[in-house]
Amino acid sequence: MYVITFTLVFVMIVLLFLSFPMVVPLSVGALIGLVHFSSIDTGVIIQQMVTGISPNALIAVPMFILAADIMTRGHTAHNLLGLIESFVGHLRGGLPITACISCTLFGSVSGSTQATVVSVGQIMRPKLLQAGYKDSFVMALIINASDIAFLIPPSIGLILYGTLANTSVGELFIAGIGPGVLLAVMFSAYCYFYTVYQGDSITLVKKSTMAEKLVAIKKSLLPLGFPTLIVGGIYSGAVTPTEAASFSVLYAIILECFIYRELKYKDVIDAALSTGLITAVVFILVGMGQAFSWYISFEQIPMELLAPLDLEGASKEYVLFVIALSFFVGCMFVDSLVVLVILTPIFVPIVTAVGLDPVLVGVMITLQMAVGSATPPFGCDIFTAIAIFNKPYLEVIRGTLPFILILFMMSALLIYFPEIALFLRDQAFAK
Repeated sequence: MYVITFTLVFVMIVLLFLSFPMVVPLSVGALIGLVHFSSIDTGVIIQQMVTGISPNALIAVPMFILAADIMTRGHTAHNLLGLIESFVGHLRGGLPITACISCTLFGSVSGSTQATVVSVGQIMRPKLLQAGYKDSFVMALIINASDIAFLIPPSIGLILYGTLANTSVGELFIAGIGPGVLLAVMFSAYCYFYTVYQGDSITLVKKSTMAEKLVAIKKSLLPLGFPTLIVGGIYSGAVTPTEAASFSVLYAIILECFIYRELKYKDVIDAALSTGLITAVVFILVGMGQAFSWYISFEQIPMELLAPLDLEGASKEYVLFVIALSFFVGCMFVDSLVVLVILTPIFVPIVTAVGLDPVLVGVMITLQMAVGSATPPFGCDIFTAIAIFNKPYLEVIRGTLPFILILFMMSALLIYFPEIALFLRDQAFAK
């Protein structure tokens, strides 16, 4: 078992350092294992790849990606930002709080951290810099606040976890709201104290008049219908997550093409082509990750490696801590979706054995995906910010530490106070 493990890890690390995309180390690792360490037909890889992308719940993934792409190209982000800034922008710390809340709201529209970094970051960063905030703080705020999109529905991470762990995606969506909102509050509190500490170097913006607030409310009513459609529809039981995803695409097209008239037919086609490309990448990773997970489970490698930790006889808090630590470390170095696909099947039997709620585990895992996406050395949102803001790596990560500590604090709160995630779920689904 140790020979197999060392061989797989060595080969995958070498391929990663040679700049191969993650799907290559996964597929080569599985092939080497099947050819050299077992007598199973290599055709099982194709079978497992198809199995990995077959669940019906995955239909929601391209739908939400397409809806997010359409709204990102249109007026939705500007209108949501305008609403929040009109109410809190003039307060001390109002502009960074606006950015934080906007990331939360836009996360409920896009479900994508990278889309949130681009849409909110391009609008808010110039305003924050003009007000006197340091660029390192601004970029760290946008990178980390955008990760709230992992928790706020529609979250692609929650959809994939629900598929892999055979857990209700609707319950996961509702359970992610509480931690997502609390995280936004914690980030906003830090923004306030940071602004107070900076003192007179920060310029406050002019307070909006009541007429300006009413205009902002009017412009944002239709974009706010998007999260209402998703959360309200699932909460009431009127639609499934997959149905909500398809309705969201129709809603986005009507909003941006016929009401705002911001997008043309060609823009929708471009968004559809972009969605096809992103979906192909995601599904290839999911399928190949399923094949690799099946192989290492067949060899019982995870069971052997986890045996010294005695997880099956441990407390729920200890198991949650081990799961959180495993996903956090994995997401620091590898794409979070790959880590999700590989590690989730490993921990599902342990979660069942100790009696943990799989919905709570899903929210915890998704939170660690958020932490890892904003954490050096290889957090994907860091590189998105480098590309968008045209800044060097060290400057982008300079101000991230306080936000990462807040994310760790949120993880600890979830471990010891699971009601943060489960309260709304229990109310919605009468648990």
